[in-house]
Amino acid sequence: MGNYTQHVEVSSFTLWDYVVFTLMLVISAAVGLYYGFAKGGQHSSRDFLVGGRSMTAVPVALSLTASFMSAITVLATPVEVYCYGLSFILTCLSFIPMVWISSEIFLPIFYRLGITSTYEYLEMRFNKATRLFGTVLFIIQTLLYTGMVIYAPALALNKVTGLDLWGAVISTGVVCTFYCTLGGLKAVVWTDVFQVLIMLTGFLAVIIQSVLVQGLFLLLFSFDPNPLRRHTFWTILIGGTFVWTSTYGINQAQVQRYVSCKSLFHAKMSLYVNLVSLWAINLCSVFCGLCLYSVYKNCDPWTANKVSAQDQLMPYLVLDILRDHPGLPGLFVAAAYSGTLSTVSSSVNALATVTATDLISPYFSLSEQQLSWVSKGLNIFYGAMCIGMAGVASLMGGLLQAAISIVGTIGGPLLGLFTLGILFPFVNSKGGLAGLVTGLSVSFWVCIGSQIYRPLPESTRPLALETHGCNFTMAENVLQNWTYSTQTEHITSAQPWLADSWYSLSYLYFCPVGTLVAIAVGLIVSLVSGKNHFNIIY
Repeated sequence: MGNYTQHVEVSSFTLWDYVVFTLMLVISAAVGLYYGFAKGGQHSSRDFLVGGRSMTAVPVALSLTASFMSAITVLATPVEVYCYGLSFILTCLSFIPMVWISSEIFLPIFYRLGITSTYEYLEMRFNKATRLFGTVLFIIQTLLYTGMVIYAPALALNKVTGLDLWGAVISTGVVCTFYCTLGGLKAVVWTDVFQVLIMLTGFLAVIIQSVLVQGLFLLLFSFDPNPLRRHTFWTILIGGTFVWTSTYGINQAQVQRYVSCKSLFHAKMSLYVNLVSLWAINLCSVFCGLCLYSVYKNCDPWTANKVSAQDQLMPYLVLDILRDHPGLPGLFVAAAYSGTLSTVSSSVNALATVTATDLISPYFSLSEQQLSWVSKGLNIFYGAMCIGMAGVASLMGGLLQAAISIVGTIGGPLLGLFTLGILFPFVNSKGGLAGLVTGLSVSFWVCIGSQIYRPLPESTRPLALETHGCNFTMAENVLQNWTYSTQTEHITSAQPWLADSWYSLSYLYFCPVGTLVAIAVGLIVSLVSGKNHFNIIY
């Protein structure tokens, strides 16, 4: 096919786009209303927090996918492929060991114990201090991640509709809080099902139209074992397995869904069905990145100053190639917004659950009805907190790397702690806590260092993005190749010797580093201080 000619100016939202987008919001809110009032509403905290433990495999599986396939997946993963190549598709391989480890090692223990909060296990296995530490870490991690998830689609909406950026941020939080507070976990799960379908449909609209106008440009990936390379077969397979296991194996937002299933079989099946839907979403996002590169490889909109941030590239593409199809740009923005609603609702629900279960119930004597009302109040509180954290997210860099860094830096050491408790019976509470603290220290060290000293282009290997194919006049100060200029601007003669080694470690390895350090230190401290004398929880 011939080269696609980029329009001088992209179109804006039409009436039909607003209709499609609004319909998605209305349906999401309606699900919350239904589960809030159907059959008398939520009778107990058990109904509200874990759906009465009556859910089946398929809706839970789609909800598992939606929980962490957010607007970051819709907006940032295609940009990652556009800038750095096809390697990210290998994430699909890392999902396979993640699902097996989560379903066969972690899930059976959590389900048989009948716990509501993942961190209840830490008190059973270690002590109360370890449980509280784990709970606080989860709250910090989730608030940071969720703030970023709210901010991402607000950028998209700001670009394509001109809607006030912070107006979009606040409306996201309000809609999520509304149906979380009314309908509890059941509302969250069933809106997730609807939102996954919207995400897939939005992706497919972009992919089909891109192929029709331009064709598809495929890129190969690297098998370089160097851990400093941003994306290779090994960094994505190994690092991705750790990152996703910390997410699907021990994260409260996911475990809460497993234990809501009506049997262990349904809980396990939800993970295996989830594998298929994860593949579908991930492949679609990668192919959208290929579409971006195919259309804009000779006229990069960011270099040409047509967008102010990389994460606006996908909505820019949508308005460029779908300008003659009213309603389809609205469908894509609905897909991005669906990703946000699903993740934020899951996070808010999980935050309310761990706070009620780990920080309130052990210390206050409350009836079921009182605990249910407290849980609803916590949903409102955390909805407001997540909106506030979006302000922090606006100060961070690229969405995908920042999101995975947050998940890996805190999730890695927590994964190490749970692994110590389950796989090493002799590990005691001193070893567990020492491993967690040391793992956190090391993972934060490398994460913060990597934010201050950016890796060199030879490590990230950005693709060449040109502007010679543009058919419009560009500003004189446009950079000829943004990738190299932005990534080399930090280089100074006073750089520490760790900058191009330890601090240049691929961001996907932050999680394995935290996990392995936590395990190693936990084993050593336990052997030195005396073996475990508590009952082992299996």
